[in-house]
Amino acid sequence: MRAPHAGQRACGLTVHEELRYRAEVTKNVRLFSYGTLQLPQVQRTTYGRLLEGAPDALPGFVLEPLEIADPEVVRISGERVHQIARRTGRPSDRVTGTVFTLTLGELADTDAYEVSAYTRILVRLASGEDAFVYAARLS
Repeated sequence: MRAPHAGQRACGLTVHEELRYRAEVTKNVRLFSYGTLQLPQVQRTTYGRLLEGAPDALPGFVLEPLEIADPEVVRISGERVHQIARRTGRPSDRVTGTVFTLTLGELADTDAYEVSAYTRILVRLASGEDAFVYAARLS
């Protein structure tokens, strides 16, 4: 391993680059959850902590059942059938749930937890707040 040059850390980043990286990883984002991410056991396993959130709703979507084939996700959630939000575009359709604040690192942990039927999209909630949500892929 080469010795770091002046102003560079052993990890290969300058102090400024490391601080910028840490700021990005700890940057907060909003995530709307209508399903198993609201469960304490899923939060503890996925994030190592319980999340605090606020009620909100997702207009223009409905929930449909989704059978989960991944045994690890079933083990964590304790549920073989989850719900998946599907966009209808109808303002009268509405999915209730909770909006959480996560770090970018925790959002990556959520990506790893969700099965491939879900895709992460940015939406506008009933409160007017923008948040990510995991929903059905458009077909």
